[in-house]
Amino acid sequence: MKQHSKLFVNLIFAAVILAAAGILFALRAAHTTPGSTLEAELIYGDANTVQKFSLDKDATYDVDTGTYTVHIEVKDGAARFVDSPCPDHICEGYGWLSAEDQSATCLPARAVLTIVPLS
Repeated sequence: MKQHSKLFVNLIFAAVILAAAGILFALRAAHTTPGSTLEAELIYGDANTVQKFSLDKDATYDVDTGTYTVHIEVKDGAARFVDSPCPDHICEGYGWLSAEDQSATCLPARAVLTIVPLS
């Protein structure tokens, strides 16, 4: 009898967790509707300066972060760090960012590039 009681409690617990996950997924899906417009956002420097780049226009941007000048390339609806002057070049390894909430970080330059909804 105790075995059936434990099994029932575990099943109820699993059902609650799955329901919560389903609700969170539905809320997330409602927040990021297909076809929503995105942009690249660069936050850099000690003052957390914000600079935004449209993903609709192919371009290369040079941004002085106060430590290094980072180079951001936007092409075909995606953005990336390119030709970084920092010593390790890890930020270049993140590659192209095109989906919401994807990000790349250049720690030596104190810069974070993130794809965000158009504000």
